[in-house]
Amino acid sequence: MDDLEKAILITFDEYGTVDPILKSQAVSFCQQTRETTNVLRICIEHLSYSKFVQVQFWCLQTLHEVLRQRYSSISPEEKSFIRNAILAMAYYDGSIYNENSVRVLDGPAFIKNKFAQVLVTLVYYEYPSICSSMFIDFLPHLSKGAVVIDMFCRFLNALDDELISLDYPHSPEELAVACRVKDSMRQQCVPQIVRAWYDIVSLSRNSDPELCASVLDSMRRYISWIDIGLIANDAFVPLLFELILVEGPPEQLRGAAAICILAIVSKRMDAKSKLLLLRSLQISRVFGLVTGDRDSELVSKVAALLTGYAAEVLECSKRLDSEEIKGMSTELLDEILPSVFYVMQNCEMDAAFSVVQFLSSYVSTMKSLSPLKEKQVIHVGQILEVIRVQICYDPDYRDSLDLPDKIGREEEDRMVEFRKDLFVLLRNVGRVAPDVTQMFIKNSLSSAVVSSSERNVEEVEAALSLFYALGESMSEEGIRTGSGLLRELVPMLLSTKFPCHSNRLVALVYLETVTRYVKFVQENAECIPFVLAAFLDERGIHHSNLNVSRRASYLFMRVVKMMKAKLVPFIETILQRLQDTVTQFTSLDFASRELKSSGSEDGSHIFEAIGLLIGMEEVSPDKQSEYLSSLLTPLCQQVEVLLLDAKRQNQEGPFTKIANIQQIIMAINALSKGFSERLVTASRPAIGDMFKRTLDILLEILVVFPKIEPLRNKVTSFIHRMVDTLGSSVFPYLPKALEQLLAESEPKEMVAFLVLINQLICKFNTMVREILEEIFPIIASKVFHVLPRYAFPSEPGGNTEEIRELQELQKTLYIFLHVMTTHDLSSVFIAPKSRGYLDPIMQLLLYTSCNHKDILLRKSCVQIFIRLIKDWCTRSNGEEKVPGFQNFIIETFATNCCLYSVLDKSFEFHDANTLILFGEIVGSQKIMYEKFGDDFLIHFVSKGLQNAQCPQDLAEQYCQKLQGSDIKALKSFYQSLIERLRCQQNGSFWLHTILNAYGVLNVYSICGFSVTAR
Repeated sequence: MDDLEKAILITFDEYGTVDPILKSQAVSFCQQTRETTNVLRICIEHLSYSKFVQVQFWCLQTLHEVLRQRYSSISPEEKSFIRNAILAMAYYDGSIYNENSVRVLDGPAFIKNKFAQVLVTLVYYEYPSICSSMFIDFLPHLSKGAVVIDMFCRFLNALDDELISLDYPHSPEELAVACRVKDSMRQQCVPQIVRAWYDIVSLSRNSDPELCASVLDSMRRYISWIDIGLIANDAFVPLLFELILVEGPPEQLRGAAAICILAIVSKRMDAKSKLLLLRSLQISRVFGLVTGDRDSELVSKVAALLTGYAAEVLECSKRLDSEEIKGMSTELLDEILPSVFYVMQNCEMDAAFSVVQFLSSYVSTMKSLSPLKEKQVIHVGQILEVIRVQICYDPDYRDSLDLPDKIGREEEDRMVEFRKDLFVLLRNVGRVAPDVTQMFIKNSLSSAVVSSSERNVEEVEAALSLFYALGESMSEEGIRTGSGLLRELVPMLLSTKFPCHSNRLVALVYLETVTRYVKFVQENAECIPFVLAAFLDERGIHHSNLNVSRRASYLFMRVVKMMKAKLVPFIETILQRLQDTVTQFTSLDFASRELKSSGSEDGSHIFEAIGLLIGMEEVSPDKQSEYLSSLLTPLCQQVEVLLLDAKRQNQEGPFTKIANIQQIIMAINALSKGFSERLVTASRPAIGDMFKRTLDILLEILVVFPKIEPLRNKVTSFIHRMVDTLGSSVFPYLPKALEQLLAESEPKEMVAFLVLINQLICKFNTMVREILEEIFPIIASKVFHVLPRYAFPSEPGGNTEEIRELQELQKTLYIFLHVMTTHDLSSVFIAPKSRGYLDPIMQLLLYTSCNHKDILLRKSCVQIFIRLIKDWCTRSNGEEKVPGFQNFIIETFATNCCLYSVLDKSFEFHDANTLILFGEIVGSQKIMYEKFGDDFLIHFVSKGLQNAQCPQDLAEQYCQKLQGSDIKALKSFYQSLIERLRCQQNGSFWLHTILNAYGVLNVYSICGFSVTAR
């Protein structure tokens, strides 16, 4: 054992027994050897005598890498030596060996595979220019037996994997080499190689079936690009089918023969020639094989053959116009489709074959046929059966899905995704053959009803899912009138109680399906009691599974929304059936349990459904007051008791009580959604009084629990609701509410508060001026205290939760300021209490309009300035309304925002939002000219355009365009002007100089002005 062998063995140590320092030295020694000029000869020598597979692998890996990296620098003599040595090893040439020699071809599989890579490297660089007879020279040596044949197969496989196959990414250079190699092989050696394949398989099929399977595996890789006549002939095809059909050979060999036939079938060629070839194969002789053991390798390979064959026939039929040829394709499809449908339902499908894609293509061929032929009707039924089988859940997951646990949720998510394309296919089938589809679903439901038990949960769920998905292929009118068999299917659905209804998935899809077809129920009043029963009994809201119960509450609310007018006679019954659910929702134990897992479907939808029912004007005033009082009074009493208890204990209270209050607020909030502002304020004010008393009680929660964020959020949400419900009669309650909400100044709380104020402004406009004048200074003080004066940090680590909250607050602030100015409330900015915040607000707006990364925020700020110019720049008695504001706009806003900010190359005219901002900026210039006349124009041209080195003629054109009436022409000209100024300047350096000189980079230093409100 020499030093290199020792070093290699040390580097391959897998057990950690070698000293790390020694191993590092060994790695270094191997690397130094690899970098020597004679490393190739060293590797060849060691391959001939070293018995260690680690050494052999290292030498082959090094040969492969060095040839790839240094081939152009290797001398011709060295190349010749390496070539001859490698080929002699591949040919199993005895002349280069003695009794102590080691033969690479006698090594394990991984050594032979690595050696095949080295051979491919020679092909890459030397075939056919230097070593033109490499393949031809290999063939005579195949007579030496299995060891050389095996090596030849590995060589061809590696050539396909490394160079030829398009299944792997290749560089342009590799693709060019692959074309060169294939062209040369076609000219020189492909027929000889094919003959060798045939001879080996014919002679060794009984004596060495494993070797024959390897030969066929190599062959199927090459069928796609060699002359198909070499394989699809009277010699090879009968041999392949004989191997498939005779029971004697091992399944591996029979499966390999089937995949070779699939390669013939998949060969790209003219559609007519392909169809003739497909017919000549007489594929029907293998149909019976797919009925064997579905887990066997042969069945899976034959299944792949049949589906591949069917896909090719279908593709040919779509590319041909001849009626005769189309008739041939139809005949072939009719022959093979029953077997294909069987495969789809019973066999493991090949990953490369898309069931949905094939069936969708087949269904699309039927769209132009009306009516369908008898066989096509049969095929539609088989397609529907395939869909039904495919969408069935695996019973092994039943318990996990019913809970559901982690495994169940993952399987459900997988199936939801998997089913999407299948349901699209179902809709297409439903449009092509609606009667057949509805009859199939009817039979599936009938079968589920008759044989339903806990043992066939999956079949029931699948049948219901099919019925649900069918609705997507039907028009609203079709559902409403009950077209086709729908008039039978919906009553059957509503009147059925499946024994497996306790299963979560079955219960959920049942309720979803009932909801989908509720428009039919609207037109068929006799079905209403059945719908109500489905939602109100143990199939729905009273289901034992909490997930089902919640979903049922939500779906019931949707049903009530759609048909509430028809439910008036059933209100008493509904309320009685829901009494226990209503009580349970606001109980202490239920509240704490629910809150831990609450989401969008939190159970409160049942109160929304009740509110929708009892909030209708069709309900008599007395009954309406009675119903609402019976709900609100106990809920409010619960809140009052909990608040008194908290006050006595002088503490915020345990989690369960807070959770209970949350649930009550959610319930009241949801309940109020059914009552319109007109009803509670005009037609039935007594209802409004109930909600006012409720609001007064719930506002006390903010006093008792000022720092409990979930309660603040819930109360805020209820205030939003009462603003919409009570209208202006909510005003007496706002001071207390706003005072308590404004007490907290954390960014999240301020965002929620500003959103509420925005709602008030949008709904009541100037009616909230007095309220705003009181609270605006407090808002400004709190916001400016927490927001950064300049931009947010952009360095790594700047995207923290705290920063994101501040960014959201800043965004909401701009919306708030925009809403104020666009609702005639700009006077609030200059009210006596707010006067001190005008300067920082102007600074913030200017900086944002010039620099903010969010283009839409910049647009909002420009719009605010436009509105302020309109509001504040109308002189009264020759005096400015806001002294100093006009100068600020002309000297600071106009030049910085309207000129220098758009000169920056980051202002991207190709962006749609930026173009909208640019339109606002141009519009602001028009407004400034209308308000300020030549004062604006002279300053903008002399201090702005001239400093930006704008040519005199362009400045004059700008003045003309601005003074004209065509705003589009002004915008177009100004954009071209900006782009020209950019081009003639010295890039960002010039711009940075200008911005510094005029203050855009530090606007706060120049935009102060004294404010005196007039």
